[in-house]
Amino acid sequence: MPYLVAKDLPDAPAGDRFRAALAAEPILRLPGAHNGMAALQAARAGFRGLYLSGAAMTASMGLPDLGMLTVDEAAFFIRQLARASGLPVLADGDTGYGEALNVMHMVRTFEDAGAGAVHIEDQLLPKKCGHLNDKRLADPADMAAKIAAAARARRHLYLIARTDAAASEGIDGAIARAKRYLDAGADAIFPEALTTAEMFREFAARLPGVPLLANMTEFGRTPFFTADEFHAMGYRMIIWPVSSFRVSAKATEKLYATIAASGSAEPMLPEMQTRAELYDMIRLADYEALDASIIKTVLPG
Repeated sequence: MPYLVAKDLPDAPAGDRFRAALAAEPILRLPGAHNGMAALQAARAGFRGLYLSGAAMTASMGLPDLGMLTVDEAAFFIRQLARASGLPVLADGDTGYGEALNVMHMVRTFEDAGAGAVHIEDQLLPKKCGHLNDKRLADPADMAAKIAAAARARRHLYLIARTDAAASEGIDGAIARAKRYLDAGADAIFPEALTTAEMFREFAARLPGVPLLANMTEFGRTPFFTADEFHAMGYRMIIWPVSSFRVSAKATEKLYATIAASGSAEPMLPEMQTRAELYDMIRLADYEALDASIIKTVLPG
């Protein structure tokens, strides 16, 4: 629920709340939320944390996911999700927005915006979606330096190192990088774009006890697995990064096509959130009651 007054605000830092959610769940399910409304809907559905995807952020701005977003633009999205839902947010930190000092600035900015966790990837700019071809990787030492900088800068943020090395360096290369990133201060590892259940199992088996994140994106290189299946393979977190945006975008496309063809949105009414449902979701009545309790009419006389 949205936090209307100070007494409703969470006391613990977002990073601590992210760790608590991770400890409480066999596998922490983190649906992607691309704006405050999606965050509210995910919270109402019972999720204990959210994921904010760079691909969803840029797509919602009409841009490709090529590392063009700025730290402040990302923080704007983080604030929406954190304020609307009160849930800890795992934010996509892309390549860290630069080198060590830039990474430290990103970490503090994300923390201030309400993020509970961040992941940083070992690609070079211009970066690509992890499920595309011909990704260029950073030198492992350079990436480890970014992780060390992030670990030094954070106050509470949970730090996840993402490696895209499996596609070009194989499972051995990806695991070697993961170990280096853990030594640099990462709390968990995100092996991106693994392509078989065997690869997921081997990665987990060779990093015993390390919290691992799985990416269950659609239309990518990873086959579909359920949260329980990922847990059985040794994973502690799962994201569905762009799913909410994809569904919303498809629905909007259908709406515009309907209006263009018929001159009316009426045929889409059964697929719309009603006014009552919207006001219930955003708690309009609660905000109005709060406003009335603070701003009272004073009669002259």
